[in-house]
Amino acid sequence: MTIYLNIIQIIVSIGLIILLMLQSKGSGLSRMFGSEASVYRTRRGVERTVFNLTIALIVIFVVASVVSALVGR
Repeated sequence: MTIYLNIIQIIVSIGLIILLMLQSKGSGLSRMFGSEASVYRTRRGVERTVFNLTIALIVIFVVASVVSALVGR
């Protein structure tokens, strides 16, 4: 059981890395540090889908981590 949970965590973590890299595309160094010049805009289309998928993968990763910790005891 723990082997399957570890495999799920690895796959989800790779997916999270890919999605986070896609989201950071186009954001400059000044935006990373909270520049005053950044303009708030809403997410639309693919950007919203990637954002929602990232949140879903984070929830799956956290749940798999907690279950893995409880089963591993």
